[in-house]
Amino acid sequence: MSQPRGLAVMITLMVLIVASANYLVQFPVSDWLTWGALTYPVSYFVTDLTNRWYGPERARRVVYIGFVLAVFLSAWLASPRIAMASGTAFLISQLMDVAIFDRMRRRRWWRAPLVSSVLGSLVDTALFFFLAFYATELPWVTLAIGDYAVKVAIALILLLPYRWVAANG
Repeated sequence: MSQPRGLAVMITLMVLIVASANYLVQFPVSDWLTWGALTYPVSYFVTDLTNRWYGPERARRVVYIGFVLAVFLSAWLASPRIAMASGTAFLISQLMDVAIFDRMRRRRWWRAPLVSSVLGSLVDTALFFFLAFYATELPWVTLAIGDYAVKVAIALILLLPYRWVAANG
């Protein structure tokens, strides 16, 4: 895939993933999980593939453009509070993911995507749930713990498609 077209695809995927997660986070599955936890981890998959194929500078570009577009879309789909919490957590955690992935990219194939995704998800989850739901009636601490556990599980599951797509992309 050509670089401009590839980056456009990655930006589109990023916006769709983040906006859908911000919409879905409003709907708890239980006191331990929201539907948003099932979609958001794929954003790290997109960032890591962008970093692998195009380098950290272009991965950051996908993060910045995805951030702006997703915040506006999320404010419309969810709420301004969720959009701002998401935007803050997204920007910090995704830029951290890019930096960690880039430092680890030459190690075993699975380390960079797994470590960067697990640490990025930890920062994202803690920031997002605190900023979005602190002082509300939602059981945000247990939701954050459950969501993080699912995000780690999905990061592990996504290693297989990552290996295949990174090698064949």
